[in-house]
Amino acid sequence: MNCNFIFPIRPKTLSVVVVLVFFLSHYSLAQENDKKDDSTPYELMSSYYNKDFHPFKKRNIYLGMAFGLEDKQSTNTTGLFENIIAGDRLNYDLLLRAGYYTGDYGMAGINFKYYQNRFEGQVFREPDTLQSNSISRGIEFTPNFRSSVPLTDNERLSFFTEVGLTFGFGNTLRRTVKDLDVVDKTFSSDFNFRVGISPGITFFAMENFAFEIQLNVLGYELQVRDQKVNDGVESREIRQNVDFKIDLLSLNLGLAYYFGSKR
Repeated sequence: MNCNFIFPIRPKTLSVVVVLVFFLSHYSLAQENDKKDDSTPYELMSSYYNKDFHPFKKRNIYLGMAFGLEDKQSTNTTGLFENIIAGDRLNYDLLLRAGYYTGDYGMAGINFKYYQNRFEGQVFREPDTLQSNSISRGIEFTPNFRSSVPLTDNERLSFFTEVGLTFGFGNTLRRTVKDLDVVDKTFSSDFNFRVGISPGITFFAMENFAFEIQLNVLGYELQVRDQKVNDGVESREIRQNVDFKIDLLSLNLGLAYYFGSKR
């Protein structure tokens, strides 16, 4: 004998049951996810680099930039050719980088740099006290080749060596005033050529964004300066330098982005 029992359910009661079942299912699913994913923020960020992360792979594209700013006020400062009684110096430069990985861990790139240096103040140049104003502007182009060596298995931290050829052009205008009526104007134009080796460190901070620290260590530099004072005869100075030193003042800190790291 079969017995069938049918209980009538009101619409309001059915709605409450459906909402209750939906809430309980989502609550239990959230509890399971919380149990499975109890990683720290650092572990979650680091997990991005543990699978299929290849920032230095062939055909990847590299973009980077760096910015430098110096705002310096000097009072009674001794210099090599003149003493600064009171002066204000403002220097800044902007560096843009681009590169393409022609092979694994090997990149061909080019850098573009613009800089400006300005000084205003009162100086003592024996035997006179002068009001001095000067401004310098210039640009530099540096074709280069970079080789990277990973220091960790996931390639998040790496060491690189960059070899570059720099071609630079700039000019400087200096104006000095003595006794309020004696004015001297000096205009100079510069051409720079440099071959240098610059090692550095790359650290990926967030996904494909990386911080880079670079230091100029070894280089040969040729500088040609043409200079003219007032309406006098133009003079030329040619200077060559070979340097091999670790100068922390030449330390460059920049930000870079690697396209194609997660292909």
